[in-house]
Amino acid sequence: MENSDAISLSAVLLAATGSLVADIQSGVVALGFADIRPTHGFVFTRLAPSGATVTEIAEHLGVTRQAASQIADELERKGYVERRPHPDDARARLVVLTDKGWRCARAAEASAVEAVRPWVEILGEERLLTLRDELARLAPGGPIRPNW
Repeated sequence: MENSDAISLSAVLLAATGSLVADIQSGVVALGFADIRPTHGFVFTRLAPSGATVTEIAEHLGVTRQAASQIADELERKGYVERRPHPDDARARLVVLTDKGWRCARAAEASAVEAVRPWVEILGEERLLTLRDELARLAPGGPIRPNW
């Protein structure tokens, strides 16, 4: 692959990612969750389905434990998460989604469906699912995190 092709591929993938994040965020806001930022959505992906410690959130986001703790504090103040005793570690606390957090996560899922609808119209569902599968081969297991 030539340099210009590699650069244009990188640019297109980054543009698609940015567009997807913005469209999901807009949908979440439209569905009544105006106090959520895209970073919070990346936290939610780590918390679903069974929660995570602040240390695990920090690792997932690629930030310090202090920054992850501040995000968890903010989400707790807003009612999206709560801290519970960790079932396997008496010293740790588990951050889990509340009912409000789960409603927001479902709003993000619905927004993702709407965000990719134009892609389905352009490429067709079969080609888009093939693209998803090929991209998953290139980046197996993520993590799904913001590009700081």
